[in-house]
Amino acid sequence: MTYPIIKYRNVWFALSGLLVVASISALVMFPLRLGIDFTGGALMELKFGGERPIVQDMNAQLGEQGYSDISVQPLGEDGMLIRLPGMDEEAHQALLSSIREKYDGTEELRFESIGPSIGSEMSRKAVWSLSLVLLGIASYVAYAFRRVSRPVASWKYGITTLIAALFHDVLIPLGVFAILGHVLMVEINSAFVAAMLTVLGFSVHDTIVVFDRVRENLLKGHGSFEQIVERSVNETLARSINTTLTTLLPLIAIYIWGGESLRWFALALIIGLVAGTYSSIFLASPLLVVFQKRSRS
Repeated sequence: MTYPIIKYRNVWFALSGLLVVASISALVMFPLRLGIDFTGGALMELKFGGERPIVQDMNAQLGEQGYSDISVQPLGEDGMLIRLPGMDEEAHQALLSSIREKYDGTEELRFESIGPSIGSEMSRKAVWSLSLVLLGIASYVAYAFRRVSRPVASWKYGITTLIAALFHDVLIPLGVFAILGHVLMVEINSAFVAAMLTVLGFSVHDTIVVFDRVRENLLKGHGSFEQIVERSVNETLARSINTTLTTLLPLIAIYIWGGESLRWFALALIIGLVAGTYSSIFLASPLLVVFQKRSRS
């Protein structure tokens, strides 16, 4: 059975456009909450043996200790995440002791402290990493399809891959996490950047599989370009979906049982992989047909 995916490309373009516009709107209204990896500071995750204090009480105690510009966020039923300015180990132990004196049975699950200069350096490295990956992707795809010059130029395969990967597969998770940051105070850290790089790699891999089948079918030369792309997408459809499903199963398990530190990393991968699979099937391949029709007109 052949599914008319390319035939209804305007429907998929409209859906992708709505998702991208919604993501951009979310990013404009709710800027991403950057974690201490990028801004510097200290992060303390606590678990209380007795009744968890209310946020106002914890803010008051931290204020008495001389801390300002703090953020206190409840976690689960008995946990709390506290974000403070950067501190050394002596100040960390002093603060922890004062909290334990007031709230008996308090357990520290996590403590991280990063200076502002390191945070700024990591921000620059994250931007450079994404930029170099995108440049490498476009160059590789254009080179890999250099022998496919008709009816679509090889460089357009690279541009199509970038459009699908960057402006769709990365923007959608960013938009979701902008909303999560506003609603649940979820922060973007280096793990999120690693998730986005993984999503880019997975999305490009999936797209290249489809494009490679298009190249093989072009050599056979049966039918118009649109018919060849339609057949190629259908021939790789089951493989793309099965690969994504088998990847999603362990990610869902990590999201449910992996703990707080891995939950948002797994969610970023889940959203990105679903978006990447969708784009490789319903966005990248139809875009090739659009490029071909416009170059011919």
